[in-house]
Amino acid sequence: MATQSQSTAAFTQQLGKYYASYTGAFVAFVVLLAILEWIGVPNRVIGYLFVFFTLAVYAMIGIMSRTAQVSEYYVAGRRVPAFYNGMATGADWMSAASFVGMAGTLFLLGYDGIAWVLGWTGGYVLVSTLVAPFLRKFGAYTVPDFMSHRYGGNFARFLAVIVLVSCSFTYIVAQVYGTGIIASRFLGMPFEIAVFVGLAGILLCSMLGGMRAVTWTQIAQYIILIIAYLLPVIILSTQKYGIPIPQLMYGQAIQDITAREGQMLQTGLATAAALKPHIVPFQTYSPLNYFGIILCMMVGTASLPHILMRYFTTPSVREARQSVAWSLFFIFLLYFTAPAYAAFSKLEVYTEIIGRDITQLRPWLFTWGEIGLIKICGKDAVNLDAVIAACKAIANHPGVVRLQDFNINTDVIVLSTPEIAGLPYVISGLVAAGGLAAALSTADGLLLAIANALSHDIYYKMLDPNASTVRRLTVARILLLVVAVCAAYVASTRPADILAMVGWAFSLAMAGNFPALVMGIWWKRTTTTAAVLGIIAGFGLCIFYLVCTRYFPQAGVTYFGMSSLTNPTTGANLVDIAKVMADPKWVADVPASAANPLQSKVGWFGLNNINCGMLGAPLGFIVMIVVSLLGKEPSKEMQAFVDEIRKPRGQTVIQDKAS
Repeated sequence: MATQSQSTAAFTQQLGKYYASYTGAFVAFVVLLAILEWIGVPNRVIGYLFVFFTLAVYAMIGIMSRTAQVSEYYVAGRRVPAFYNGMATGADWMSAASFVGMAGTLFLLGYDGIAWVLGWTGGYVLVSTLVAPFLRKFGAYTVPDFMSHRYGGNFARFLAVIVLVSCSFTYIVAQVYGTGIIASRFLGMPFEIAVFVGLAGILLCSMLGGMRAVTWTQIAQYIILIIAYLLPVIILSTQKYGIPIPQLMYGQAIQDITAREGQMLQTGLATAAALKPHIVPFQTYSPLNYFGIILCMMVGTASLPHILMRYFTTPSVREARQSVAWSLFFIFLLYFTAPAYAAFSKLEVYTEIIGRDITQLRPWLFTWGEIGLIKICGKDAVNLDAVIAACKAIANHPGVVRLQDFNINTDVIVLSTPEIAGLPYVISGLVAAGGLAAALSTADGLLLAIANALSHDIYYKMLDPNASTVRRLTVARILLLVVAVCAAYVASTRPADILAMVGWAFSLAMAGNFPALVMGIWWKRTTTTAAVLGIIAGFGLCIFYLVCTRYFPQAGVTYFGMSSLTNPTTGANLVDIAKVMADPKWVADVPASAANPLQSKVGWFGLNNINCGMLGAPLGFIVMIVVSLLGKEPSKEMQAFVDEIRKPRGQTVIQDKAS
């Protein structure tokens, strides 16, 4: 025992040295690029160096971590210390939605955007108290592993795989979409090609070493993404207020924003209607949907397979609990900064863009306009001539950019803030590298979750139980490649914005996984039939509602009784789909998303489709309780198993086999 403890301590110390050296080298690299920019190296070269250097580092870690051992590939040998697992989980969690979309959502939605922050951070309370430690005590490789053992047989496993693939694939498309945005902007290539460039980076990290490679890569990615997120807003806070702690100066920035909004109203640079969504609660989301987002994001957090998998890698149940606490700390660093980032970004937009003569717009703005993410006067800001023509077409336009003229996609706020503020381009490149790290780290975890479920749960457990280790890992890698290419193809079609796709993934996980996981751990009376029917009912209802309201909104109005569509400016109720489609306020050329009520609010009781988990999860619980009470209780052995996994001490229930 003492020898094992000493070995673990030595291993942890070695990790500390490696990652301290890595952090120092990355800081030195950023300083070098700053010097290169100062002596006149073109911005495009700086962008290429940032992207390809970080991808090369991730690839090198992935290659060095390659393995042919099953336990290393699936759960990193269960030897990742709590501190480092918390950091890896933070990177796994801090997806493109958090890094790229969170501050942008707060920027555009104001109060309403806080729902996402509250839901995502609060979810880790549920992870630590209801699910993660008990799955670690069980000793699974995947979430379907637990479902199969708890509910007996491969049908429950198969249903769990369907849920896992559905929510994880939706989530991974959002990450590949994020890599496409970054690569298309900073590498100067078409978006449809850029998503496959981002895909190459994802595959380099995960194909050879599985969870082992992904874990050590995610730690490196967290270091980059947190530096990239904090540095720009620290610089802005220091420049404006002389204090390099933006979280403390957030209130002062809000005061300056309020004062600037008053000036904009007086000078005609903004209208009360344009400012209203930013300062008045429940303008984008009704109270039902606002609190629904909080609930779905919280419960979805405790249900996402790629997050739960991270706690399979710790040496013990105790370290799994500690790992959750470290995860929350590392996530807190970014989420606590996001409101400040949004405030400083808005202040820069209000002072540097709003009120500027349309003939004097900065060139960076057109780079984003070319890929359809910034519009001025209702048209893509592809170049200065296009902006001037679009604004002249508006009667009595004053020739300066007004708030109502300026439309920026939520996914651009963080990436463009350094350019809006006039910071050195090396800062923009750093932010791009951070956003890429966030997207890649989450995509790696999601890809691994899907590939592992298909190879371990479907191929090995159901189709070929006698498959050799080499064949199992080969199948896993092939499936990982296939899923990755499919995700890149779907992302290239721009199905929605990042936050919307992430919201769908959380609701799908909530409806499909949460009732079965919680009931399986906390109620011994839950039967196999009840779990199977509960998953089918809850997940099926969520899928039906999401597909119907997303792709057939007219059917949602006609057949399901829609009553809460309102014009975003006038507040007038629009219950007729024909009137909605004819209203120019709804037909803006933007992706369908949580911020686009035409696509997200059509449905029963005015419930956004990102909140479809609110329908599916309660139904799943009800079905499981009723069917369990009507059926025969589980065997004494199964009830003893449930008792055992709830004990904080003792051996792991399922021991890893030598491979």
